[in-house]
Amino acid sequence: MKKYNVAILGATGAVGEVMRKVLEERNFPINNIKFLASARSAGKKIQFCGEEYTVEEVKPESFEGVDIALFSAGGSTSKQWAPIAVEKGAVVVDNSSAWRMDENVPLVVPEVNPEDVKWHKGIIANPNCSTIQMVVALYPIHKEKKIKRVIVSTYQAVSGAGARAIKDLEEETKARLEGRFYTPEALPNHIAFNVVPHIDVFLDNLHTKEEMKMVNETRKIMHAPDIKVSPTCVRVPVFNGHSENVVIETEKPITVEEAREILRNAPGVIVEDDPFNKVYPMPIDVDGKDDVFVGRIKKDLAFDNGISMWVVADNLRKGAATNAVQIAELLIKYELV
Repeated sequence: MKKYNVAILGATGAVGEVMRKVLEERNFPINNIKFLASARSAGKKIQFCGEEYTVEEVKPESFEGVDIALFSAGGSTSKQWAPIAVEKGAVVVDNSSAWRMDENVPLVVPEVNPEDVKWHKGIIANPNCSTIQMVVALYPIHKEKKIKRVIVSTYQAVSGAGARAIKDLEEETKARLEGRFYTPEALPNHIAFNVVPHIDVFLDNLHTKEEMKMVNETRKIMHAPDIKVSPTCVRVPVFNGHSENVVIETEKPITVEEAREILRNAPGVIVEDDPFNKVYPMPIDVDGKDDVFVGRIKKDLAFDNGISMWVVADNLRKGAATNAVQIAELLIKYELV
């Protein structure tokens, strides 16, 4: 089997760390790998496949000879370095929001639109974590019944906001239990024993950027420009694993049994749906897993052709690192590198 030269930019971050695990677990065909970061993180030692590597400061020459570059270092960093990496001959799979809505950049979820990788021009965008898990569950139903409308409320873990947000939940929980006050560093409001209806910045339409990502990315990934998406994104005191309550309205009639059967046969989906026996997906149970879990499938009471479902996934894995590695695997499958 042919092997490839790989680079990870943002190797020391929360998603970068999971990318390393996923590459190792999936036996990705690596010839040579390098771990890149800012000057602040350069020099750190990390383990990969039983060997110790030194994190390098990213420079233009870092990408020479690289076949696939996995980026997870933020939008401004991606805007700076992705074109340089492409110029040096690498294909970039970028986890930031920098390129997602660029009409010249594919936005890919392998279970939904794998063929889109074929028209890349050097950069492929990895969607937002909450969008990824939702479209994995939506698309198989959309193919059969055509979805007109989606109303989604998310319950997003703090890991989605990075390592400092995880620290916020840990430290504020301790502080409150001890009767102390704690001011969060990475989150916009108190998170311990609380829920915060505020992820990313508010826009003029009173939705947040996170919410509008779910609208625009869903349409692009599913090639469904007319689908209506109404999102509310909420941060909850959970360390890892996003949950979503998703209500859909379809053009064709759909029953609970039909929806359940479609999802049981869908790639990347595991149905856990026996509520009378307390069987339904929860973030604590999907932590460390790569599938999207669906339960609480029921007839919606507001729409004639309506179904409601509960969708849960590990946001650092399927919502970020695993999806990026799966995109890299598609590049190999289609012989695009």
